[in-house]
Amino acid sequence: MEALFESEIDGLDLLYRGKVRDVYAIDEERLFIVTTDRLSAFDVVLPDPIPGKGEVLTQISNFWFARMAHIIPNHLIDVPLSEVLPPGADIELLARRSIVTRRLKALPVEAVARGYLIGSGWKDYRKTGAVCGIPLPEGLNLADRLPEPIFTPATKAESGHHDENISFEEVEKLIGADLAAQVRDVTLRLYSDAADYALSRGIIIADTKFEFGLGEDGRLFLIDEILTPDSSRFWPARSYRPGISPPSFDKQFVRDYLETLDWNKQTPGPHLPEEIIQHTSEKYLEALRLLTGEPGL
Repeated sequence: MEALFESEIDGLDLLYRGKVRDVYAIDEERLFIVTTDRLSAFDVVLPDPIPGKGEVLTQISNFWFARMAHIIPNHLIDVPLSEVLPPGADIELLARRSIVTRRLKALPVEAVARGYLIGSGWKDYRKTGAVCGIPLPEGLNLADRLPEPIFTPATKAESGHHDENISFEEVEKLIGADLAAQVRDVTLRLYSDAADYALSRGIIIADTKFEFGLGEDGRLFLIDEILTPDSSRFWPARSYRPGISPPSFDKQFVRDYLETLDWNKQTPGPHLPEEIIQHTSEKYLEALRLLTGEPGL
């Protein structure tokens, strides 16, 4: 399987390269977004791509966008790639990893929903008894399910920098009280609906993040990617046990490997062994198969 580290599309203006996505302008109203096979860990883009990863992320996101369309509109525009790509573009290479979207004003907030006590939430709880200022019951263990999902927003950091958790009051200051409440409420509804469905397919969604944008009329849209192994923490339900950090379908496998290295978590990132690349690719594919019922790539 051919891996795509960076896309090059002559005839479209490249607006920016993110950690994973290359974003091009089609015109004043539409974007062309390519999900590459780049992998970031600790906010550093690693030098080795994961073959097929971009296609998996795109297929999973598109599945969820369709499933959640009754809750909130999203940025997707249904148009054949042949109508928007310039002559000579490799449609076969791009077809399963690219989308056409509306050009929207992205909100400066990562909308995070947590249903389980893990990661930075666990560290916060051990220090303060709360997560992002939200008090939790005493005596919870690592990976425990929370009494109810919580909204723990974060800033959107530039590439190479870390997102930082912020309070709901800070979100209100950034985007206004009414919009902050709308983002919080739709985030928790999206998470709850997705978590129930995923559990029926054998996957626990421990936490996830969403991004939102505004249309010119102020309407809220779901953007970027949703409920993928890159934006979420997926655990296999069959092996879930409170008190231990469960194995996951996401890039935690890569993070665990990187933690064994003498690396300062700064650019440039280290190369990955072939077995780590292969195993990571398999975990992404497994998530796609379980969630969608499709065979994958």
